Amino acid sequence: MIPHSFLQDLLNRVDVVEVVGRYVQLKKGGANFMGLCPFHNEKSPSFSVSPTKQFYHCFGCGAHGTPINFLMEHAGLTFPEAVNELAQSVGMVVPQEPRPGGEGQDGVSWKATTGLVDVMKSASDYYRKALRTAPQAIEYLKKRGLTGPIAKDFGLGYAPGGWQNLEAAFEDYRAEALVEAGLVLVSDKTDAQQGGAARRYDRFRDRVMFPIRNIRGQVIGFGGRVLDGGEPKYLNSPETPLFSKGSELYGLFEARLAIREKGYVLVVEGYMDVVALAQLGFPNAVATLGTACTPVHVQKLMRQTDMVVFSFDGDKAGRRAARRALDACLPHAADNRTIKFLFLPAEHDPDSFVREFGSDAFAGEVERALPLSQFLLNEIVADKPLDQPEGRAKALFEAKPLLGALPPNAFRTQVVHMLADRLGLPFGEVAALCGIDGAIQRAVRDAPVKAARRRVTGNEERALRNLIMYPRSIAAIGEDEWTAIAFAERRELFDEILMHVRALGESADFRLLSEVLRNTANAPVYEEIFREILTYDENVRDLLLAPETEGSVERYQDQERMAGEELRAALAKLHYEALRERCERLSRQSKLTTEETTEYADLLRQTADLRRRLAPLAARE
Repeated sequence: MIPHSFLQDLLNRVDVVEVVGRYVQLKKGGANFMGLCPFHNEKSPSFSVSPTKQFYHCFGCGAHGTPINFLMEHAGLTFPEAVNELAQSVGMVVPQEPRPGGEGQDGVSWKATTGLVDVMKSASDYYRKALRTAPQAIEYLKKRGLTGPIAKDFGLGYAPGGWQNLEAAFEDYRAEALVEAGLVLVSDKTDAQQGGAARRYDRFRDRVMFPIRNIRGQVIGFGGRVLDGGEPKYLNSPETPLFSKGSELYGLFEARLAIREKGYVLVVEGYMDVVALAQLGFPNAVATLGTACTPVHVQKLMRQTDMVVFSFDGDKAGRRAARRALDACLPHAADNRTIKFLFLPAEHDPDSFVREFGSDAFAGEVERALPLSQFLLNEIVADKPLDQPEGRAKALFEAKPLLGALPPNAFRTQVVHMLADRLGLPFGEVAALCGIDGAIQRAVRDAPVKAARRRVTGNEERALRNLIMYPRSIAAIGEDEWTAIAFAERRELFDEILMHVRALGESADFRLLSEVLRNTANAPVYEEIFREILTYDENVRDLLLAPETEGSVERYQDQERMAGEELRAALAKLHYEALRERCERLSRQSKLTTEETTEYADLLRQTADLRRRLAPLAARE
């Protein structure tokens, strides 16, 4: 875990104008810098970067944040990656607090991989230059319909034939880093010219080279396509400290801006499909690297967009690949996301389909792609005689693990309804047989009356907003008052926020707390709260983003005190509504046990006490 104190120090040292300016053309406009927003398509600049507040904000789409958040949103970096990159830029070293349970830092350290990044860049430069003098490779690319500009955009290159061509690219061909990076192989045979040392030779020979970049644009691996009929047709870099096939996507770096502009990402099966589609009007395409789609792939894609379209060949291999992608997607099927599956005719891949039928025809195929729900149901009922008990039972047997992999949300409930209709069975029976009725029944049984739920939710939102806006306002709340969060529907959010606020201590403010919360599993929920806060009132937004500027300190302290009072009131109301709801439930029972009678009397006393405490607060409102 990265210490909170380090994050504060880092944000004090980096300049948001310099960080954003690497990716966005900014022009001075008054006290701020303005530019075209990189997060949505616009013709007139509404993207503002403030050097005094060290914050960016788009008045068009609402995007906002600090330099850390910008790298996460624009470059698709994870929180640790963004912090590492900023720290490197200002000469800082990221410390690591031990994780709970004594675990150390995960993965390979940044220092251990820095040298390999340089090695891969040198190799990429060498292959790219070699392509210029390789007529057979150029002719192959032309036959595939690729132009010089698109080859340049993707950094395509050529690995010449022969065994040790990379000697021309590196001073020390026997450096261990070349083996570690997967560029050079070590033979069992010895080399007399090297004093009996093991022979070495290039991994990639006589192949068109596709450099694989991470989301920061660094070359971390290669895919090599053979020119003749040799095998294997495609040769990938091996697993290295830089490169893992199960977590990287070819073309994601090149496609990231187009994905945001078009509103979806298209996942295809091969390198050539990605490059060709980019040239043919679909620059938002990416590909898995010769391996099945994994949950890590899906997670990376979902950081870029809420809509993913998988395109597969219509043959058996394509169907198998689609099924593996389906399994990887199920845990990520949120109510606000769209996942589709496109199956082309068996004789076509995306490249050939577009060249034969045109871009509009392919765009229409994308639009008509199967939604995840439909593909899931088709897989469940395929080849089963649903008019027979055996067929329906087998469908339910196969449905159980698939439905169980879905998050317990509205989407899963709708899928269960659709499956019940397909099988001609009651919804409750299907839910029970698939082992998910418990969550549905509990949600229905425990749901408070509609009006009460609205009031509770409103108080929770008010408490959460104030807590995030003015985190130091917790000092005004007594320990006994915090017990109210035990009744909150989203108690885990309160617990998480309080934990981070207490860890931040006196440095806690909206800017730093929002960055920390963006590195949590509940980040999408917090983003909605941040958006509400920053679009509610311009004066409040300015105060939160620059609380220490001249003339704002006293105003901020006044707002902090008021937030503390509102937070106390919201917690008290939350407590009151929960107790009153329990009272109503007990009062509706025809007969109470001795314990319930005692509880009911105690609840009446507590609600009366809370009502008296809330009366002055209600009068103020």
